[in-house]
Amino acid sequence: MSLLKLSGIEVGFDRTTIVDDVSFSLEEGEIGCLLGPSGCGKTTLLRAIAGFEPVRGGRIELGEKLVSSPAQLVPPEKRGVGMVFQDFALFPHLTVFDNIAFGIRDQSSSEQKRRVHQLLEHIGLSGYGPRYPHQLSGGQQQRIALARALAPKPRLLLLDEPFSSLDAELRESLATEVRALLKEEGITALLVTHDQQEAFALADKAGVMYHGRLLQWDTPYGLYHRPAHHLVADFIGVGVLLHGSITADRRVQTALGLLHGEEVPRGSEGEAVDVLIRPDDIVLDESAERRATIVARGFRGAHFLYTAELQDGSHLLCMAPSHHEYEVGQNVGLRLNMDHLVLFPAGYCDT
Repeated sequence: MSLLKLSGIEVGFDRTTIVDDVSFSLEEGEIGCLLGPSGCGKTTLLRAIAGFEPVRGGRIELGEKLVSSPAQLVPPEKRGVGMVFQDFALFPHLTVFDNIAFGIRDQSSSEQKRRVHQLLEHIGLSGYGPRYPHQLSGGQQQRIALARALAPKPRLLLLDEPFSSLDAELRESLATEVRALLKEEGITALLVTHDQQEAFALADKAGVMYHGRLLQWDTPYGLYHRPAHHLVADFIGVGVLLHGSITADRRVQTALGLLHGEEVPRGSEGEAVDVLIRPDDIVLDESAERRATIVARGFRGAHFLYTAELQDGSHLLCMAPSHHEYEVGQNVGLRLNMDHLVLFPAGYCDT
């Protein structure tokens, strides 16, 4: 059963449309993520789900209850939705215990104590109840903000760029911890971020937004390996688009040679296409017949990310372990490691 369902949502102000015809759903216990660049409308959409913004079109349903439509707006406090903000928003004058207990003050003191201690144990901060927010690190404050939002056991938890103020290494590790906690609590959640690594670490389902529209709603694996739009391919991971044309035997002629896959549509002979090539589709292999020249490289720790130039001047990205180092200007062999093709109509990606 869908806990959250959006149908044709439109949000705007005056004549400006911020969110345009967005539809998706989250099942009970699922964790979803909205990805996209700044200004794409993802935070506005999150605020509409929370009840802070009215909708101009469409429907938002929680469970089987309509909470937003052009004719109806259930206030935020009546939705049973928790929210974790970008700046944590902890009360500086309250202890950790009182911050977490803030949303369950209507419960008895014994119930509050049990729930707070349970959550502190879940987030690995047992014994931190008497401390104040200024005595905590950024990662610890984020855990407390999450525990406070979870304390009333909301049906749905919304997280707005919750890790943006933390360093990259802490963001990814905390995202993994948060996923485990949400699954343990059985909470359905929706995260907004521009960081795809956070999405990959947290989400069961994810969507990429651009200019107010939801381009694709899928698993993180699906977004990476089966992007439905060139902007999704561009935003998720790295790669290049190689021009090609479809042959009579349903293969694609490119500067890399003939590529084949079940994804080539029937009856498309002669059509011009762009093929998505990811770095992990290419293996540097000195015995390979395909040749290219290394024109740039970037050290990534465990591996180098190389830019290789083909004979027609096309560029590809490829990776190799850092103990296999190639110099700029070196001629190398390329071996394909592709198990499927991702094709877009030629020129589609230039619009």
